[in-house]
This record gives sequence, C-alpha cells and structure tokens, in this order.
Amino acid sequence: MLIQQLLSGHFEPAFILAWLVAVTIALTVHEFAHGKVAQLCGDPTAYDMGRVSLNPLAHYDPIGTTMIVLFGFGWGKPVPINPTNFGHPRRDEALVSVAGPGSNIVTAALFAIPLRFGFAGEYGQVLQLVVLINLFLAFFNLIPVFPLDGSHILQAILPYEKARIYSGFMQRYGMLFLVLIIVTPVVDLLVVIPSQLLYYLLTAGVFPFF
Repeated sequence: MLIQQLLSGHFEPAFILAWLVAVTIALTVHEFAHGKVAQLCGDPTAYDMGRVSLNPLAHYDPIGTTMIVLFGFGWGKPVPINPTNFGHPRRDEALVSVAGPGSNIVTAALFAIPLRFGFAGEYGQVLQLVVLINLFLAFFNLIPVFPLDGSHILQAILPYEKARIYSGFMQRYGMLFLVLIIVTPVVDLLVVIPSQLLYYLLTAGVFPFF
C-alpha cells in the first residue's frame, strides 16, 4: 500500500508504479465483468451508462478507488443493474455477483503463467502484484457481508423467506460487520490466507510479503 511506503520513508517508484498498474487492472476487470454479465443476462443498464468498458476511468470512484491505492481496502465505482430486466432475477443477480470475483481469479491465473514457468524477467514484481491484488479483491468480495458480492450471492441461493430476512439484517448492520472484519484478524482468515494459498498454487512460488 502506498501509505506504508510514504510513512516508512522507503519510497520505491518501481513498486508504486507496479502497485498502480495492478490495482487498475484488478478493478477494471472486476467491474467490467459485472456489467458484461448483466448485459448478457438481459439488463442493458450498465452498457447504456458506458460501464461495459475496459477503460479504467469508467470505473474510477474518487473515494473508494483512492482508498484502495493508499490503504489496500476500498471499492470501484459500483456497476448499476436493474434486476427487473433479468429473465431469472435471483439466478442472474447471482451470476452478475459471481462475475466480479470470478474474473479476478481468472486474471490472476493468466498473469501467474510467466511467474510459474520462469519467464517473468524484469516484470516479475508487477506480475506478482497483479496476481496478489486480483486474489485479494476476489476473496474480499466473496465475504457474505453487504455490500460485497458475497452477500448478493448468498441472498440469491437462500430460500426466499430466509433471503428476505438476511437482506434486511445486512442492510442495517452490514457495514458494521465489514468494518469489524477489516480491523480484526478475521480478514486474514477470509482474505489473506486463501489468497496466499491460491497464489502458491498458481505460481508454485513463495508468497512475497511486502
């Protein structure tokens, strides 16, 4: 995270550039996937608003994206969807929600190929960060707490009445639970450790702490 670099006094331009590239790729892929799957499921809302795009500026949120760059936690500009346009609203909303984290895992796997087979060369650091940040973003968003994708996935697969109760509870207390997860070791169990394990499986390398 850039704030750590600034506070530590160890200002490394190469790392900062690699971090910015990695964050940009991860967020852009994540939000594009949400919008594209929504479009494929019959909802043109994101497409009509220019969000089915690989242009990073289309997904930049002044607060959330800046927080990710500085602190490692934040959000991209939410992709607008209208579930009434879906042919199967609960199923399609789950597919749209899965698309974001799923696209990050696929991206991590693709960028891990040069690391795994030893031809990353001078691009090793940026490739490591792209893999790591995509995995962090995927597992973080799979946490079943509102407003993360995991909450929408769980809501879609629960029986209707339980889904209604869960949704109401999360609307009221979701942000509180999310803050508690971020500031406690729970985030290590749900995000960091799974990311470490999958990073190792994808790259066959030691997890690079930084």
